Amino acid sequence: MTLSKETLISWYKKMLHTRFFEAQVDAFFAKGMIHGTTHLSIGQEAFAIGSTAALHADDLITSTHRGHGECIGKDADLNRMMAELMGKSNGYCKGKGGSMHIADLEKGNLGANGVVGGGFAIAVGAALTQQMKKTGKVVLCFFGDGASNEGSFHEALNLASIWKLPVVFMCTNNHYGMSMSVARSTAVANIADRAASYEMPGITVDGNDPIKVYEATLAAVERARSGEGPSIVEGITYRWLGHSKSDANRYRTKEEIEAWKDRCPIKAFEKYLIKNNVISQQESDEITAGAKDDIARAVEFAQQGSYPGIETLEEDVYA
Repeated sequence: MTLSKETLISWYKKMLHTRFFEAQVDAFFAKGMIHGTTHLSIGQEAFAIGSTAALHADDLITSTHRGHGECIGKDADLNRMMAELMGKSNGYCKGKGGSMHIADLEKGNLGANGVVGGGFAIAVGAALTQQMKKTGKVVLCFFGDGASNEGSFHEALNLASIWKLPVVFMCTNNHYGMSMSVARSTAVANIADRAASYEMPGITVDGNDPIKVYEATLAAVERARSGEGPSIVEGITYRWLGHSKSDANRYRTKEEIEAWKDRCPIKAFEKYLIKNNVISQQESDEITAGAKDDIARAVEFAQQGSYPGIETLEEDVYA
């Protein structure tokens, strides 16, 4: 498969945006500038960006509590993302949603979700809507390895398969559901193996390689769009940081974490781009600097915003 220079560079930029955005969020959280909690996906950028690249602009996604990368992959506004995390009224949810609840319906992002496995039913419902309305759109449903042991996972896959819905279930397998190793909690070797129970294809790929992720996702998306039904695409990757900001990382060794840092998806992709004459080292440095500047501008935008007033307390609340 031949990918254009422009496409590959855009992926690289989005991976850098995701890394620098989350690094800034991490720093702000440590300073008490971001409240609540946040779940960072540093180390997992390739899976989010490679998979969303396989979509049309009007296709849909549901995301998770660790969903910043998918938001960026679906062309979210970095300014509004940063403002949302800082609780400002110029954020995506007017400062009331925070890290786990970013949604952008105009871009097809049906929302991140603070409930483990909470996106399954939403994605299947959205896919049913596309099927009934004959829109031709496909839904990507992102979930983590831990969510595959939720009952909603099995219910969603079963119904999606019965009705041949245009949905692709995207498993970000980072080896741990909070502090529980997937090897200790799950009977199958790969989450994608569970696809066989629901008469759908399942494939496991290197989640740190955006090209392999893209190719696998594209095949599943095209299958879904043609009316052949759902698939599972599983990416094997790793989160460098804890489950959340309260995670002391006592369930894994420093050596394990460092070994995965040596497999950094961004450094590996940069090496690939330079080796294949897509960009030079100087161009890579310029792209990296530009991405950092974009995040700095997002911070400035967020800092200029105001906190929502008390008079907005009951706005956007539905019963």
